[in-house]
Amino acid sequence: MNSGAWEKDYTRRGMLWSGVTHDLPDLPLRSRVLELGCGNGKTLCAMIQRGWDVTAIDFSSRAVALSRGVSGGASHGQVVVADARCLPFKNDSFDAVFAMHVIGHLHEADREQINSTLPYILKPGGILFFSDFSTDDFRFGKGDETEIATFRRGPGIITHYFTQEEVIDLFSKLTLVSISIHQWPMRVLGSTLVRSEIQATFTR
Repeated sequence: MNSGAWEKDYTRRGMLWSGVTHDLPDLPLRSRVLELGCGNGKTLCAMIQRGWDVTAIDFSSRAVALSRGVSGGASHGQVVVADARCLPFKNDSFDAVFAMHVIGHLHEADREQINSTLPYILKPGGILFFSDFSTDDFRFGKGDETEIATFRRGPGIITHYFTQEEVIDLFSKLTLVSISIHQWPMRVLGSTLVRSEIQATFTR
């Protein structure tokens, strides 16, 4: 994972992703939640509005600054610079962890490292919500392949494209609750292309 590439991208482009996150799961009020890779705070704002006690991390200091700006200093939300590969939290800390389009930006060894630590920061019965692009996505195969099904684009950012079986294996220390493929059309230069992501839920 190239922190310098992300830092440059956020500095150059600012708010990389726009819109509002609507499709969050139901969790009890004041659930203690961790978001991996908060980016510009798009999902963080929606989480805080649910009344959850949210900790959001990103290894890009520029992304953290953007997230802090949009969170408005909410009392139930904190944003810190931290690396998902080396989580600075005690075991049994969170009711839920959200890993939404972040683990796919890691090389294989780093993904395996997350599997060795992430399950234990969940409380017993805690939930992991995962989403990342699948090998059916129209961008699969584009760019320089750095590892199997992993491609580097322009500024040095990598994206790995998953199969459902791979996601299940990745979180083998957790119990699978559900897994599915979500697809939607995207217009690019007059053509309709298909975005495709895997959504999965695991529990400890």
